[in-house]
Amino acid sequence: MDIFAQERDRLLSSTTRTLGIACAGVSLVALAFPGVTEPAHLALVAVLVAALVAALVVVGRSGSRWAVLGGMAAGLAATVVALLPFGAPADAAVATAVIPLAGGANASFAFVLSTSRIRVVTAVVAFAVSVACVSLATGSVLTFPVAAVVLGWVLVFVVGVWLGRAVPLAARRIYSIGNAHRAERQASETEAQRRQGARLLHDTVLATLTLLAHSGVGVTPQALQDQAAEDARLLRHLRLGGTPQPQASGEYTLETVEESPLGQTLESVKQRFGRMGLEVSWHGTGQVLLPTHVLDAFLLALAECLENVRRHAGVTEAHVTIIHDDSMVRAMVTDAGVGFELNGVSEERLGFKESVVGRLREVGGSARLFSSPGSGTTVVLEAPR
Repeated sequence: MDIFAQERDRLLSSTTRTLGIACAGVSLVALAFPGVTEPAHLALVAVLVAALVAALVVVGRSGSRWAVLGGMAAGLAATVVALLPFGAPADAAVATAVIPLAGGANASFAFVLSTSRIRVVTAVVAFAVSVACVSLATGSVLTFPVAAVVLGWVLVFVVGVWLGRAVPLAARRIYSIGNAHRAERQASETEAQRRQGARLLHDTVLATLTLLAHSGVGVTPQALQDQAAEDARLLRHLRLGGTPQPQASGEYTLETVEESPLGQTLESVKQRFGRMGLEVSWHGTGQVLLPTHVLDAFLLALAECLENVRRHAGVTEAHVTIIHDDSMVRAMVTDAGVGFELNGVSEERLGFKESVVGRLREVGGSARLFSSPGSGTTVVLEAPR
């Protein structure tokens, strides 16, 4: 609250300085008109107004109480001197010229005199002196100069009281918002610390249980290798279109590739492409056993050929013929699509060599491609048994 009180006092002091200097200047210019007052009289008033302006400058910078009292004294003295001698014929014009001084410059100190009872009493005394001087100069209380001076004092005092009370109210609201923000931030930090502690406790307990389960030795390299092999077999099975069949939580029963007939694996490939809109018709051998690495390369090459039919042949049906002997398994993938001219396609765009031929060559197999425009495409895949 001290910061807001200082800002409030600074605002009231700067407002006092601005209003007081402006009104004092206007009044001095009005008194300088020919015929309003004598030059010697005007010079004395100008000296007192200069003292008033100096006090206002000090009030605007530091808000000094002594500067306030000195400025009020100089302003009241300038008002009294400007209105002397009371009762003269020219007093009405002088009283009108003194209105900005008595009702503006002197009243501007009410901004800084509205924050405590003692200051309010001081402002009331200065107000009474100013009104009395103008009343004596005009000969009556019910005159325009007197009303203007009273209105100036009342407006300045009301604005000063409003500013003095509005700033603390705004400060209380700002502090309440700040307290709510701090409470929310502390709650968030507490929750984050609680979660971090729970995570740390969980990790500590898990690590302890792991050490106890392995007698402090940890997981053996052979166990990690076996787990990696199981994961690799699962991923290969999923890539080839298989579906895990869980029998218990955390365990899956998968078909062993070394013992899986080729026909069952081909059926999974057929179903996968059937879901994508390509009907695959199988011919020839129904059951063939292949080693794991040969089966993977053969099925991936076959799937790549079917994918090329689905994308580029422009048909929704493909025929796959499987034949085998004691040393080799052959598959012919045939479609009645648009076909293409082999010599008219560059090797960079013909991805068949990299995706199909490369996989089969790794296991000792081969692939051959036959195609012509309008007559479809045939791919012959060979893999050793």
